[in-house]
Amino acid sequence: MSMSHTSELCDRVTEYRLVYSDSTWSRQRADCGHNDGLLSKAKIYESSTEDGIIWTVVSPIIFSYRVIQCERLLEANNDTLLFGHIADPVELQALKGNGKIQKRFVVIDETVDDLYGCQVKAYFESRGVTYKILPLPTTEENKSMRLVIKILEEVHKFGIDRRTEPIIAIGGGVCLDVVGLAASLYRRRTPYIRVPTTLLAYIDASVGAKTGVNFSNCKNKLGTYIPPIASFLDKMFLRSLPRRHISNGLAEMLKMALMKHRGLFELLEKEGRGLLESNFQGLEAARVSSRLAIESMLEELAPNLWEDQLDRLVDFGHIISPQLEMNVLPALLHGEAVNIDMAFMVYVSHERGFLSEEDKCRIIECMRSLDLPVWHSHCSLDLVQKSLRERIQHSAGLQRMPLPIALGQGGIFNDTEESVVCRAFEKWNQELHKDNVDVL
Repeated sequence: MSMSHTSELCDRVTEYRLVYSDSTWSRQRADCGHNDGLLSKAKIYESSTEDGIIWTVVSPIIFSYRVIQCERLLEANNDTLLFGHIADPVELQALKGNGKIQKRFVVIDETVDDLYGCQVKAYFESRGVTYKILPLPTTEENKSMRLVIKILEEVHKFGIDRRTEPIIAIGGGVCLDVVGLAASLYRRRTPYIRVPTTLLAYIDASVGAKTGVNFSNCKNKLGTYIPPIASFLDKMFLRSLPRRHISNGLAEMLKMALMKHRGLFELLEKEGRGLLESNFQGLEAARVSSRLAIESMLEELAPNLWEDQLDRLVDFGHIISPQLEMNVLPALLHGEAVNIDMAFMVYVSHERGFLSEEDKCRIIECMRSLDLPVWHSHCSLDLVQKSLRERIQHSAGLQRMPLPIALGQGGIFNDTEESVVCRAFEKWNQELHKDNVDVL
């Protein structure tokens, strides 16, 4: 058969809609005006070639999830923890009025359990909820499939309704990531709720769709893109955080400021020390900065939840930091490793002529004022070059290097020469090596 005839056959594509009627789905040609039933957004396209028939299925998947900033989450008269994930008022009334006893399976970081476990139990008991609380050591060193399997075994024993009884994760980013992966696997997708208890998780892990665990000494190598049905953000949990963990979260906030929001950067310059010292309690700057960071993050994540677009500003600080973080565990927290990456990339940006000397110095001084490390001896030129090679390997052959090009504005670049990276590394090393954070 000639090539032109094969092409002609492939051009004969019939589009079918899918209609639900009398308990079954049926195909219906798209050019047929008759429609007696529920119409799916999915479609099937049928075509023929000399080798056979081709069916192409197009099935849009839409996730809807809520991010709720709230107060007094664990007070008995607050409905949020039980029902805040339900947006439909009719569904909410039906659920509250059906007389069914609510069940909740809760995974909580064991340190958070020591601090707030009694309040969580008191909340559920006051609401007549049947519950199971599973404290776990959710640290970066333990972030593995072993922890996921442990959660799945306990969920299976407890028994939950796969659609109306979401799993609740209470903890930092590791806890939220691990529970999210477990929920995405259990019966192929069980709804889950994120309750972040660290600043880093509050503005980062809680608002996106990523789940994951470490594998083969690689950070988050195994995972899925399944957002929570809801995230409940209560700054009350930040009161008990050590100062270092507030600083750790400020790194991700600074990332969004440098890439997207000059006003947020200037706010962190001016009020960052106060935020650090107050644990984000009682200051107007805490409300404004957290809102700006979350809104900036959602702007970047919402249209690209599955990372179909690999050019992502939110990857700033995440090129060399994953390898650095894994190499020195547990010496660096995630945000600290990210900030070291960002500090180096600020030098790359300056070397490329994007950032002025003044802006470079402003950024580094802001980082220092937030108690963030800007240099680490394990961040060698070999590690930088290896990380950049792996970036190209896993990014369709392109660097996709996010860099700040002005305060509050970022860009993605594929043409940063190795000589530029080496010169930036030399200057970064010479100027900042005194900021040694090997012993914390």
